[in-house]
Amino acid sequence: MARIGGRSLWLAWPVGLLCAAAVSGLGLLAAPGIPGAVGFVGDTLRAATSTPAVTATAAPTPASDCRHLYSQPMWSSLVWSPEALLTQRRTPPLSTPEAVTAASPAVVVTCHWRGEGGRSLETTVSTVSAEGSAAVVATLTGQGFACTTEAEAVHCERTTAGVTEVHDLLGDRWVSSTLTGWEPVGYAETVASHAFFGE
Repeated sequence: MARIGGRSLWLAWPVGLLCAAAVSGLGLLAAPGIPGAVGFVGDTLRAATSTPAVTATAAPTPASDCRHLYSQPMWSSLVWSPEALLTQRRTPPLSTPEAVTAASPAVVVTCHWRGEGGRSLETTVSTVSAEGSAAVVATLTGQGFACTTEAEAVHCERTTAGVTEVHDLLGDRWVSSTLTGWEPVGYAETVASHAFFGE
């Protein structure tokens, strides 16, 4: 074999031995991790070919306090509104005492927001019987509320003298909101959805 000019045999051998020693040392350091790596690859391949497990998710719980009655964006906008003050209590719906008398609801929670300049929001979530729900709708219709039914949910609404009253009924839940000079976008829809279905 012809030699290449500029190569020194006495230098190549020690460097070659050093390289071999370094590779052997790295192999010894990596040896304890080989079973784990083989197991990881095997698990990954098995997971890719097996049927995914179905995990049961808990059904959402309807809101039963003020914090869970609002979406995060709406909660933030209400909390940061000028002079906003929230009071959580258990009082019957503000707007229609006649409907309350007819339905005899069990109040879950009432959320009252007071803002600047006398504006306010109040939402009451109650449970009612089927007869009580029908009595609420009949009373509201008799008082001039515009009521519509969609997918078993009843929505009644009326605005008089700057006060908007909204009532939503579904199943055993009645959500009554009174908005006085303060109408956040999508307020009634958000509280009804959270009261009926949770977050």
